[in-house]
Amino acid sequence: MVCGYVGILILVCFSFMSCCITLVESIDGSGNLEPIGKNATFFTHVPFRFANSQDEGGNIISHYAMWRTNPGKFYGLQAEISLWGSPNQTYSQESGASIQMYCQDGGHYNFIEVGFHVSPSLYHNRDVRFFTYWSKDSKSAGCYNLQCTGFVPASGAALMPGQAVAPASSYGEYDHYVRLSLNQDPNSGDWVVYRHHGLETSSFLGHFPVELCPRTPRIQALAGFVNYYNTTKGPPMGSGHFPDGKDDDKTAACFKHVETYDSKGYTTNPDTISMIPLVDKPNCYTETDFLLDPDKGYSFHYGGPSGCIG
Repeated sequence: MVCGYVGILILVCFSFMSCCITLVESIDGSGNLEPIGKNATFFTHVPFRFANSQDEGGNIISHYAMWRTNPGKFYGLQAEISLWGSPNQTYSQESGASIQMYCQDGGHYNFIEVGFHVSPSLYHNRDVRFFTYWSKDSKSAGCYNLQCTGFVPASGAALMPGQAVAPASSYGEYDHYVRLSLNQDPNSGDWVVYRHHGLETSSFLGHFPVELCPRTPRIQALAGFVNYYNTTKGPPMGSGHFPDGKDDDKTAACFKHVETYDSKGYTTNPDTISMIPLVDKPNCYTETDFLLDPDKGYSFHYGGPSGCIG
């Protein structure tokens, strides 16, 4: 794998110490879900009901620390996403960070997402893994990775859905990151996913067919997230520490060098669009302002410790 970059809703953490990110052979590249208990499957992702979300049966709780747009004509995001592990996470918990697109389709929103997460129930270990996800109806369960027809990986892709990425960042020592983009191709209309290596080169990872996100208005977002059963407590988000605006990238999870795409497929700074903060459980997880930093570009930090109740 190449040395250099990493970076949802999103994402870049440039540092001279940010270096070789190793792709680890995936145990289950398709990310098949593992049943937990009788007639239960983990996880039902709950993307759109932003605040204090639970699944249809009320069994799974979701929380977010995100910056998002209002509905409008949006075409995607690029960012560096910092990678943080969660070595004590249980099978009833998931945590991660992602670039997200919500696309209105009749009376509901479709949802597509790319990012990195730790999900022991999905992979039977606690590796940090690249993932994709989509749902035709944001109120119902969709598909991770290659579970069903949806995301189409590129032939010979350098990073496959469900593949592990290492090493993760280490608190107070170093930060590791990957730079990703999710945007609508102006020719095909498909939603293409790239991993970027510095400013000049990129690797095509695959696409979501245009049918999954064909129309506007759309909401685009960068998010740290957690999901967990209501019978347990929440896992850490990001580094497991609250950001306070004074953190550097070695102590708090981040999205950096955030850029937005226009209708022609070009990136621009997001200073022309309105980004809205959303933290639905501020006593558990928080985020900093979305600001222009001379070294990080448009960026924000997010996260919180384990132990959230409700």
